[in-house]
Amino acid sequence: MRIAVEGCMHGDLDNVYSTLRYLEEVENTKIDLLICCGDFQAVRNKKDLESLNVPPKYRSMNSFWKYYSGQEVAPFPTIFIGGNHEASNYLWELYYGGWAAPNIYFLGFAGVVKFGNIRIGGLSGIYNERHYHLGHYERPPYNERDIRSVYHVREYDVHKLMQVEEPIDIFLSHDWPCGITDHGNWKELVRYKPFFEKEIQERTLGSKAAAELLEKLKPSYWFSAHLHCKFAALVQHGEVGQVTKFLALDKCLPGRKFLQIVEIETVPGPYEIQYDEEWLAITRKFNSIFPLTIHRANLGGAQVDMQDCRDWVRSRLLTRGAKPFEFVQTVPCYDPSQSASNSCFSGYHRNPQTELLLQFLELPYLLDNTLESRDPTHSPMSLISREDYNEDIPIDDMDEMEELAEINDGETKNE
Repeated sequence: MRIAVEGCMHGDLDNVYSTLRYLEEVENTKIDLLICCGDFQAVRNKKDLESLNVPPKYRSMNSFWKYYSGQEVAPFPTIFIGGNHEASNYLWELYYGGWAAPNIYFLGFAGVVKFGNIRIGGLSGIYNERHYHLGHYERPPYNERDIRSVYHVREYDVHKLMQVEEPIDIFLSHDWPCGITDHGNWKELVRYKPFFEKEIQERTLGSKAAAELLEKLKPSYWFSAHLHCKFAALVQHGEVGQVTKFLALDKCLPGRKFLQIVEIETVPGPYEIQYDEEWLAITRKFNSIFPLTIHRANLGGAQVDMQDCRDWVRSRLLTRGAKPFEFVQTVPCYDPSQSASNSCFSGYHRNPQTELLLQFLELPYLLDNTLESRDPTHSPMSLISREDYNEDIPIDDMDEMEELAEINDGETKNE
């Protein structure tokens, strides 16, 4: 199986797909799957841009809308996770995972799927210690604070992934596992990115949550993005244990190292994306403690026996099959021939895929629960020291384009 791995997509699907088609032609090969490690930017229309944590002057429709509308079809099955520059309102519709467009599958805020007999897991977002122990309190339409926190990794999602016992072949995270630089040539990295050295020395570069998952899951491959550079590492788990091949990639720009082809031994195709039995059982078990307010999840409160969940899910899958529910458009798509008024709508949209998955698992739909999450007496700011909170976007939440823009603005002011 040949899998193409891409770093930060930034909505540039046209260029990534055309690059892969070119590689297929010149190398006389076939790509079976494309994996994207975040900042996918599944922007369907101009309204979605309001949920994208990017300065307004850099917001752009890019090309995902063509695939959402059906004007274009992804030439390769595509699996992606979320990063810190996403149409967060759309990804919230698909919290549990689902088709963002035909042949383009979002793994969810946390998730595991099968592609053929390969198990692929992922964690969306980036780590931020301030919000890690909070619940998913943000709801669209997002205010200025929530748009900068909704993509922060939460303990609840990591806890669910920590329950996975069966082997994971590939795992995806947007930011790097903390400490991963110990297992690669970090000196070469800081020659290219000298401002990383202080964080590497202080062991603050990357995600503590991802590091815990790396130690627990020990996948054969781990792919990341976020820091806009290529970096490889080999992690030996114990003296004679499993080895994880780690690779981080850049964003899609000319001359940048944003793409890698990986060959994995597996059964012959054809291959398709399918639900994973163990992950559905974990989802069913822990949905009762889904933290939908600022309050920390009661991680010990899920009393359902895991084996009972597995047996129940297995019987349901045997009856229905493991193919994900079909893609459905939930909002009007961008039309470049019309004015912006074609996407002037508001409100939250329930995604039929999510509704059908929850019905299949006999779970309640909770994603539009706003009773306490919007209660001003339970503001998340009450849980965060004002000395620790900075109204500016944290450095980890900014990409290079924003950093360069700030530098250039500063130089202009000083002239």
